Amino acid sequence: MSDPQFLIADIKGEPAVRHAATTWYSWLAHERRLSPHTIDGYVRDVVAFMDFMDDHLGFQPGIRDLSTLRSTDYRRYLAVLTERGLTATSRARAISALKSFFGYMERHDLASNPAIAAMRSPKLPHSVPKALDVDEVLEAISSVADLTIDPWVGKRDQAILMLLYGCGLRISEALGLNRSDLPRDGVIRVRGKGNKERLVPVLPVVSDTISSYIAACPIEAGADDAVFLGVRGKRLGQRAVQAKMQQLRAYLGLPETATPHALRHSFATHLLAGGGDLRTIQELLGHESLSTTQRYTDVDVEHLQSVHRNTHPRARARKSG
Repeated sequence: MSDPQFLIADIKGEPAVRHAATTWYSWLAHERRLSPHTIDGYVRDVVAFMDFMDDHLGFQPGIRDLSTLRSTDYRRYLAVLTERGLTATSRARAISALKSFFGYMERHDLASNPAIAAMRSPKLPHSVPKALDVDEVLEAISSVADLTIDPWVGKRDQAILMLLYGCGLRISEALGLNRSDLPRDGVIRVRGKGNKERLVPVLPVVSDTISSYIAACPIEAGADDAVFLGVRGKRLGQRAVQAKMQQLRAYLGLPETATPHALRHSFATHLLAGGGDLRTIQELLGHESLSTTQRYTDVDVEHLQSVHRNTHPRARARKSG
């Protein structure tokens, strides 16, 4: 992933536009504290939009030109994205990025364009999270240490997977933990999206796994240092965990949907199946909207229907008949 600042430096627009994009990027990174992946996507979307406007208008636009854009200009841009084969999700993110950029400029009295605020995102397909079953999750956690030579690295990887499944953390949240955030009194302090903090209960088995890793880690670290470190002593990145899950899939024969994020889905799905209520699960996951959490009811219904089809005597009779 390239540095978004280098992309902004070559943006098609007058210097004032590049300056606005630079300060917007800084705001996303340091005030909104969005993930690097999200920021990279947003910046790329705005750069692509400015490239389009350069061709569409026939000149590199300035701040005043951006203020005069009409709904037809944005709709033409979306049509071009569709022609290029971008999915509805990608087009929706592009609109979200533009609204963020134009909203930032309006709040700072740089530009005001009401047409972008009226733009609606493409209707997204209702996605149902893919969860692993309990045995698959437990086997993954117990087996991940087999994939490394260094015992402390194996303990580290087990602790990460434990946090994703045992606490429902996002991978960015787990890897963003510092030593000062480690569990105390049965809870762990997590910084989620938008730098919002929440307290998540930690099971003893999760705490023990983290403590075992900390005790085995040969790298000295202070309270403000990362919990999860690579072999060179730097904060572990998401790609390393994703690569480890890819190895686990091959090692254990797990489905392609067995990703780090699937462990978070599994946490929520298994809680719901065990009788957990949606409001509590919403708080544990750090979802702003209950509707996001309600996706797991679809997963649970799907699971119950599968169990019913495979175990009910009348279903078995119909198959044999």
